[in-house]
Amino acid sequence: MSRPDHILIVDDDPEIRQLLATYLSEAGYQTSVASQGAEMRKRLEEQLIDLVVLDLMLPGEDGLTLCRELRVRSNIPVIMLTARGTLVDRIVGLEMGADDYLAKPFDPRELLARIKVVLRRTQSFPDRARLDEATSLRFAGWRLDTATRQLRSPAGLVISLGNSDYRVLRLLLQHPNRPLSRDFLLGHAFDKERAPFDRSIDVCISRLRQHLEDDPRAPRLIRTVRNEGYALTVEEVQQA
Repeated sequence: MSRPDHILIVDDDPEIRQLLATYLSEAGYQTSVASQGAEMRKRLEEQLIDLVVLDLMLPGEDGLTLCRELRVRSNIPVIMLTARGTLVDRIVGLEMGADDYLAKPFDPRELLARIKVVLRRTQSFPDRARLDEATSLRFAGWRLDTATRQLRSPAGLVISLGNSDYRVLRLLLQHPNRPLSRDFLLGHAFDKERAPFDRSIDVCISRLRQHLEDDPRAPRLIRTVRNEGYALTVEEVQQA
């Protein structure tokens, strides 16, 4: 059974956050909330988010700034909310990379309809397609066979991966060039929360570096991003 799409609601109004979280949960979506940019980033690091509902008027970093940042670092679709429904605001929001725009006040049913449309449209794009069904993934000269869980090096050497190492590498491949936190990797690769001093992810990363890196002590493919986690640095991930 596939997981429900996960919607992140970013709004500084607690009543709107609660209203939308409850309404979308009842509609079958998984929901998370954030009141400002720092919380939004934390949710994105810890959880796999499918769509962001983003308020334009936020304290500190506004919605346009955050939307632009999201578009640089990911392909997660964004629906912007604003109390200002002018044509100029709508155009600016769309130019910043928003997939849709909804003026306040709005009927939650309209937002739900727009979420369905945006998810249906964006999930059909090849560059946003999930890699769950791919039989092999190619990156930086390497090939990962998802059926046998074997890695083939550029020189043709075949390496069999353990379950945990395979799941961690698969997650990194699903989110190339994006830092994934230890909590995110642990939750999605091991389906558990990280306990104090739990080094499961670090051990997996160390083993993967031994396989993938010319010099595991100076990794170029799997980078450590300070205060954020690990990122797979590749130009492209191809699926077959």
